[in-house]
Amino acid sequence: MPRLPTPTDFPPSLHLDIIPPPNNSPPINILLLLHGLGDTKAPFTTLARSLNLPETACLAIQGLHPIPQIFLDSEPSTGVASSGVASSGVASSAFHWGDDVLIDEGKGEIEMDSGFEKTREVLGSVVRMLMEGCGFPARNILFYGFGQGGMAALCLISSSSSPNPPPPLSTLEFGGVISIGGRLPSSSTSSSAKCKTPILVCGGSNSTQITRQAIDGLKERFGTVEYVRWEKRGDSMPGSREEMLPLMRFFARRLRSRVGVPEGAVEV
Repeated sequence: MPRLPTPTDFPPSLHLDIIPPPNNSPPINILLLLHGLGDTKAPFTTLARSLNLPETACLAIQGLHPIPQIFLDSEPSTGVASSGVASSGVASSAFHWGDDVLIDEGKGEIEMDSGFEKTREVLGSVVRMLMEGCGFPARNILFYGFGQGGMAALCLISSSSSPNPPPPLSTLEFGGVISIGGRLPSSSTSSSAKCKTPILVCGGSNSTQITRQAIDGLKERFGTVEYVRWEKRGDSMPGSREEMLPLMRFFARRLRSRVGVPEGAVEV
């Protein structure tokens, strides 16, 4: 029987919020929420509560590294902004998941794909704690990432490097990954066997990270890839019921329940 994690399960250097299931019921599933480039965990803590997923605890995790103030004091074109906190180009705090802060000189923006080695190591230890310390099967662990946070989740789940202890996470079937505007990082390791974890990736109809090339790369690495193309510019978070519906359907298919699968539903 899984248990709700506590702050003492994780290193003090890792900043996260633990959101229990609705009505404080015992958790069956756990959802890890990873914010975008230039944000904090706060909006995703709010998101976790608003999702109100039954029998599902949530961890809203903050990016491992603060963005240097020099970038936060610059013009909005630096692109340190994903889900609102730093959208004006100025913020008191903003974090990222990359190994470094790199600038795309062509776009004048911070590059999202800046290496995820440290993030993969830290998130891997979080997942191992949830599995071995809290009793969550891999199948009951899901991820929701926005932008660079989605890239971090995809990098973690597709990793074929062997942790201590093994097996590699890419050989396990997790509950799933939802990535909003986050593609597979270029540094992701390849493998002859496709990852078993199903993913849902969503993006805009133009000015998007989710290009045809990005989709092809995901299909090469994952066995089950669902792509939703929103008719809007860019890769912002879902802003309507219509945009949110594919995400809720994905949750309905992949979340486990003590009461079983409702009549007429299909579990995959």
